Amino acid sequence: MNSPPQFQALPSAAISEADVLILPVPHEQTVTYKPGTADGPQAILAASEQLEFYEEDRQWCPLAHLKLAVAPEVRSSADESDEAFHGRLAQTTRQLSAELSDDALFIALGGEHSITPEMLFARIPDGGTVVHIDAHADLRPSYHGSIYNHACPMYRIRQSGYPLLQIGIRSLHANEAALIAGDDGITTWFDRALQQPQQWQQLLTQLAALTGPVWLSIDVDGFDPALIAGVGTPQPGGLSWHQGLDLIETLNNNRNINLRGIDIVELAPEPTRVSDMMVARLVQKCISYWGKANGYAGRPTNGSQQGADDE
Repeated sequence: MNSPPQFQALPSAAISEADVLILPVPHEQTVTYKPGTADGPQAILAASEQLEFYEEDRQWCPLAHLKLAVAPEVRSSADESDEAFHGRLAQTTRQLSAELSDDALFIALGGEHSITPEMLFARIPDGGTVVHIDAHADLRPSYHGSIYNHACPMYRIRQSGYPLLQIGIRSLHANEAALIAGDDGITTWFDRALQQPQQWQQLLTQLAALTGPVWLSIDVDGFDPALIAGVGTPQPGGLSWHQGLDLIETLNNNRNINLRGIDIVELAPEPTRVSDMMVARLVQKCISYWGKANGYAGRPTNGSQQGADDE
């Protein structure tokens, strides 16, 4: 019998009591280059066992104060259509959201990037801003005959009326470039431009000025492949580690938004395990920054997740 999934080797809290929920989605059906994204969630959770509980940026042990649950994974079956799987993912997200408190943080671990739209639609059905970190624009109407391809999620999201703020883009089709140029609802910060300090600061200012519901979608190939080589479609360039943290920090310091969810996708684990560790650390940073910004550091140490207590 498989043991239940855990983050940092801690037992899960009840979903109804969780401050943070992690949903593993090891879905891999449309990968077009390097395979392996189906192994991403398990690799992230396994690497998290090696993390210290203390998070040095915010100077606390987040999981000593936050209750975290890891939900059962949502995995596609061999005889299931793309439409059926994505419908089931949407239903699962709605069910989990109904159990969670309204102010809990939802984090999905992919799996390929095609998983994002249904979770977003379930968590923010009435609209909100999608902040999209990626090497690729992901704005194709369909690819290889499917709207559920990993090259299509941002097109599906934009067609449903959600504004897009894209960061780190450095690979796209001419039709995607034309769509960006002709749609005021898409703001794209291209990777090369972000190497200029003035442009980088303008991006941070824009993030700090967002209001309302927000969903953060992180394709880990948005980072420099020298840092995270274990991705399906690596591209030269990309965010540095600390640039990525600056983006997450800026969003969490913005008290005029409601961060309804985060997905971290497209890890294809590699033998050195460096990429796995980087992404596990990224998950920890998301939890820590969010928890500290929302006042959880003032909560008494909880006894439900022994081992994460301050030493």
